[in-house]
Amino acid sequence: MMQTRLLRLGAALAACVPVAAWAQSADPHRWQLNMGKGVTPMAHNAYNTHMWGLWMCVVIGVIVFGAMFYALFAFRKSKGAVAAKFSHNTRAEIIWTVIPIIILVVLTIPTIRNLIYVYDTSKADMTVRVTGYQWMWKYDYLGENVDITSRLSKQSNDIRQSGKDARSFNDPTYLLDVDHMLVLPVNTKIRLVVTADDVIHSWWVPAFGLKQDAIPGIVNEAWVNIEQPGIYRGQCAELCGKDHGFMPIVVKAVPMEEYKAWITEQKAAKQTADAEPATDGKAATTPAATPAAAG
Repeated sequence: MMQTRLLRLGAALAACVPVAAWAQSADPHRWQLNMGKGVTPMAHNAYNTHMWGLWMCVVIGVIVFGAMFYALFAFRKSKGAVAAKFSHNTRAEIIWTVIPIIILVVLTIPTIRNLIYVYDTSKADMTVRVTGYQWMWKYDYLGENVDITSRLSKQSNDIRQSGKDARSFNDPTYLLDVDHMLVLPVNTKIRLVVTADDVIHSWWVPAFGLKQDAIPGIVNEAWVNIEQPGIYRGQCAELCGKDHGFMPIVVKAVPMEEYKAWITEQKAAKQTADAEPATDGKAATTPAATPAAAG
């Protein structure tokens, strides 16, 4: 009898333990429990709001399940407890209605503040236009006359086309690397205007706390301010066709001086390419003819 009760208690406790949710960090091979903190103010706000709501749920859970288990043990039938018979308690109904309303209002305040903050693209230091194609991304640095096209890296593409088990190649960035990275400066407010040329795509970089839909005929706005240099990876987050899983995003965040040097290099490469006559007598206009990005 005692063993049966212990088994029931264990099952009840197991039901109260939430299933662990795993979130992938900026490093594709390092997994962590809970939501990532990210490297932008937007990501930090999302993380803080999430943690506030999580701890509030923990407090509520402790109170509710604490009261429930106390009642189960203190007023169990074996101790002679007799259930009270009543059908209505106005005070109790008011309490369990008013308290959740207060909690929801308290949670709404930071949520609305963060939503306003997310869409405030004013006072940006630079603008990059992001255009989704099947199956690549084009980045235009507005005002700089520099653009790059970013596709799945040749190494990843060769592996996926080989017909062999991709794990046998031991490539740590398989399907997560590109031929040309998007290069951005750190500690700079960067406005992103996001659209698409063919079907709906979605530009998503988890470390930035940003996912913006790219829709043909519509220009959506977003912004980032990257706090730490590094390489940050993302992917198209909208099913956009048969090769949807093969259009990753790679952002290289560098100090401002390094970014300016890279922009100067790209401008020089573009001028050289424009000055050279095309072999067929026509200027190259395809995205593949754009200058290569660093990295």
